[in-house]
Amino acid sequence: MAEPAIRGMKVLVAMSGGVDSSVSAALLVKQGYQVLGATMKLFCYSETPSGDESCCSLESIDDAQSVCAGLGIPHYVLDLENEFEQEVIGDFISEYSQGRTPNPCVVCNTKIKFGAFLRKAEALDCGAMATGHYARVEKEGGGFKLLRGRDQAKDQSYALWGLTQEKLSRIFFPLGDLTKEEVRAQARSLGLRNAGKPESQDICFVPDGDYPAFVARRTALEEGDIVDASGRSLGRHSGIARFTVGQRSGLNVSLGRPVYVTAIDARRREVRVGEDSELYQRTCLARGVNWMCGRAPEGPVRARCKIRYNHQGEMGTVYPEGTDVSIAFDVPVRAIAPGQSVVFYSQDEVLGGGIIGPILGPKEEP
Repeated sequence: MAEPAIRGMKVLVAMSGGVDSSVSAALLVKQGYQVLGATMKLFCYSETPSGDESCCSLESIDDAQSVCAGLGIPHYVLDLENEFEQEVIGDFISEYSQGRTPNPCVVCNTKIKFGAFLRKAEALDCGAMATGHYARVEKEGGGFKLLRGRDQAKDQSYALWGLTQEKLSRIFFPLGDLTKEEVRAQARSLGLRNAGKPESQDICFVPDGDYPAFVARRTALEEGDIVDASGRSLGRHSGIARFTVGQRSGLNVSLGRPVYVTAIDARRREVRVGEDSELYQRTCLARGVNWMCGRAPEGPVRARCKIRYNHQGEMGTVYPEGTDVSIAFDVPVRAIAPGQSVVFYSQDEVLGGGIIGPILGPKEEP
């Protein structure tokens, strides 16, 4: 675990009640830090699912409190409901309503966990904060680098591209050099009650995974046409928020062959479908780019670019254009979805990332 530039004697650990954050707190206690645990209240408890697999349930708060009691450290519940509603849920609904596919975990990490929560840490006189993310921070010269977690199967660096140098200087990732099995072994050796707790699944505020239904409860969805590449209507849909690029199921069109969503036009409320081959693109744009070093490179950068969390990444050339970039991949990439994050890597190092914007045509490479 890398040392932050500000090594405060007090460290606030974001504790979800799961095994990862619990072991993170235990490791920091063992290393001699003055540790405080805190669980974030992100939305109304009556809307929060119960059960061990929810990271935000009352049961999970009880688990976090129990772990803190066993470690002999204080535990707090921090009310961040308003911030979460505005920054995360609001963005989620807005993006889906505009035909894009958001990644709320990226927004939550940037705005809530390492934004509002970090400010709470400062208010509690903590010089640093920690989470159970599988990622690493390393000091190099006068700055800090964000690296993949050693456990490639659990690496969460993709969702952390929004962090700044100032934030990296005050963050601990105690699990960065451990595998998931090693973490569970640590939990068992410490006698933690949640050592065998299942991992949380899906988005915390949409536990059933039905994103369109969640959006439909919050905003009106308008009908529109499902069209082919020529613009010919093939049928009707009940809202563009029900679709994402690459989707095959739920299209309700019968052409005698598989078809996929290839593009979404929010202005016309059109969902375009086509063959699988039409999903492959060589180029894309990204907006709101954050470079981990704090500044954009002066020229093109070669990097492995991941377009979604479970994507292995493909090599390409990243062309900085102010706060945006254009990317030319070496090979065509399937189902590049506007609204998702694209993250740039050099080996294990995260160089930066941004939000995927309009897809460039195959002949419009930078």
